Amino acid sequence: MSTSSRGVLDQPVCIIGAGVAGLINAHVLLQDGFTNVTLLTRDASVGGVWARERVYPGLYINNVHGEYRFSCLEMPPPERSDATGGRLTGIAMRDYVEKFYETHLKGKAHFSFQTEVLGIERRRASPAGDPNEPSIWSVRVKDLPSGQVREENFARIILATGGCSNPQVPPYLSEAAVSGAGYQGLVFHTSQFSTKLDEVLELVKPRVNANGPEDERVVVIGGGKSAQDVCAKLANEGRRVTIVFDRTDVFLATPDPIPDFARKSRFLSILHPHRVLKTRLERFLHTTWLGGKIVHAVMDLLSTTSYKAYNIPLDSPFRRAHSLFWSVRLSDDGAVRSDSFYSLVGVGAIDVVAPHRVKGYSTDGSGVTLDDGTTLSAKVVVLATGYQSSWTDIFTKETVEEIGFGKHAPTLPIEDNWRYSSMKDGPKPHPDSRQWTTTIYRGIVPAKNLLHRDFAIAGALFTANPGYTNEVVAHWISSYFQNDRMNIPKTTEEVLVEAEKESVWMKIRFPDMLSWVNDSYSTSLDFWTWPQAADELLEDMGVSPQRSGGGWFTWPFKIIDTKELSTLGEERRALRSAHRRK
Repeated sequence: MSTSSRGVLDQPVCIIGAGVAGLINAHVLLQDGFTNVTLLTRDASVGGVWARERVYPGLYINNVHGEYRFSCLEMPPPERSDATGGRLTGIAMRDYVEKFYETHLKGKAHFSFQTEVLGIERRRASPAGDPNEPSIWSVRVKDLPSGQVREENFARIILATGGCSNPQVPPYLSEAAVSGAGYQGLVFHTSQFSTKLDEVLELVKPRVNANGPEDERVVVIGGGKSAQDVCAKLANEGRRVTIVFDRTDVFLATPDPIPDFARKSRFLSILHPHRVLKTRLERFLHTTWLGGKIVHAVMDLLSTTSYKAYNIPLDSPFRRAHSLFWSVRLSDDGAVRSDSFYSLVGVGAIDVVAPHRVKGYSTDGSGVTLDDGTTLSAKVVVLATGYQSSWTDIFTKETVEEIGFGKHAPTLPIEDNWRYSSMKDGPKPHPDSRQWTTTIYRGIVPAKNLLHRDFAIAGALFTANPGYTNEVVAHWISSYFQNDRMNIPKTTEEVLVEAEKESVWMKIRFPDMLSWVNDSYSTSLDFWTWPQAADELLEDMGVSPQRSGGGWFTWPFKIIDTKELSTLGEERRALRSAHRRK
């Protein structure tokens, strides 16, 4: 190993966040020989979204067994696997990430728990501030138990806080609004549900009949996955709960579990267009009239099957959902379960008030007011109002501008250069598409900073298979940090154009994206096409893509498993050695 490469491995790396992305990045860096890896997290335990203090019994997640694990650690099959189609629970995910930490990271990387990151600033090692000189990342943190503030310096940063992990609460539902209306009940965001659950069950008595007293009720505001999870948990606990939403997420459900050859393969991914169509089958599906008809026929069948699985009436507000093809706002319910949200709605265990919007808290302090002027009384109000970027408040304006991961005015026109038949006559892009854009290459590196190789983003790729995708990203980042030869742009000008093209693609592919997404996800919504996105990253590293194999007919149905990635580190090291010998 050369002196220069050894120096890189000995330089301190800071990973901000100890969720799934942070943990796998730490593991890959350690496996690659990095000796000084620190993880900072405001939580008291590892796991991020799946940390011990955030999950609760009865929580099911969107993924099934095999989609949220890493190549170096097996995951036991979840309970009731046959009945749920292998649906993972929050508890199972908590146990898995904790075992991963104990097995692969404890005592090897430095973990700083209950540590709030207050600010990150790049400082030049050279007093002259030469942009070509190595930089130092100054991270100001606060120890939450003691309140002590300190500053630490690192050579490289991995931002692994997730694309949007900070609760978003509109002003009319904020603490100030609660106080102004004199509402006496309990109000909190869904991010606090686990810690507030016992208090809610104590405050709200179990319902004794289908109606029950109106004031013995929890009102949940929002129609997304977290809102539905909260409603299902409270209904299964026997409490009266009412969900209020204007529009909800589309969902997938089947009477029986989807077979692995369809669920865990490229079958569903190739039915969705990617920005680059690399196979003959994908080009047929998305550039021919017949292929486009087949794509939308399958999507319509999936939607119809899902509604039929739960007997959703034609006039139900749940059919006023985002498009299965044109959106990634999806709740994957899997096989029908009697304790799931839609089953509980079907038997009247969850009250539905929709389509409606909550306008604020009622002036009599009893609950919330709807857009039609009616009032819903409630002892508890749960805000499932979404999340916002976790990046905004921790970087100085100068640093954001220098590394280039903030919003800025577009330089490329919003034109459908792809001309895919499967996307013909789609919705028009959101008006904000012409107002702002971001340039984050591959959803990992801010384009302006690509050549510095000292800053990366992990966990902000919107993917249906977080285990596989995050592990590939971790290897990409490690290669990037080690200055490996990679198939990436060679100039800042080139990467800025490539990154903005990716942003333009997302605006065309998911036209309503900018109505809800923040700058964290604006270039990386590869939810359906995560295998294609992962293949691009593998190609960047110079290793083999489409690792699941298969013949000319069978490759779309070959099961993708993270075990395919178990030799990825060795392959990268072999390539590195070969390049250095030349």
